[in-house]
Amino acid sequence: MPYSWTDPDHAGQPRELHLWPHNSLPPRGLAIFVLATFALLMVPLLALLGTVLLWGILPFILMAVGGIWLALSRSYHNHRILEVLTLTDDHAHLTRHNPDGAVQEWDCNRYWVIPEMHGTGGPVPYYVTLRGGGREVEIGAFLSEDERRALYDELRSALRP
Repeated sequence: MPYSWTDPDHAGQPRELHLWPHNSLPPRGLAIFVLATFALLMVPLLALLGTVLLWGILPFILMAVGGIWLALSRSYHNHRILEVLTLTDDHAHLTRHNPDGAVQEWDCNRYWVIPEMHGTGGPVPYYVTLRGGGREVEIGAFLSEDERRALYDELRSALRP
């Protein structure tokens, strides 16, 4: 699961939930994929070695490989999200670190925090929100449906008095 709970070492320490988007291709896999794509695209060019056609086709192959690399790099950049829910005995604090570096925060008395799951009507199915302090904030919208359901159950048990 792309989220984890930290258990406090001592009584009175806050319990934290860290959430992040799942990346199915690690950075090393990205490099291997781009290099393998380049190598496979170069195989047909072996027959064109020593001809003028090689120089006519090579720029397009390089642009295709560069486009793949740029698209996958952009995907990595868009998935640099971290959400941290900190639960103390009397407060709940949610911090979201966005890919552009902006930080969004939400703070509420823990007694009034209500986790809600919206089966339909949200941007994604089984949309999970936290309501309290006069606001409703999303949590884990980047998770899969099954992960959001599990997260909702864990939030309900963690926030239960």
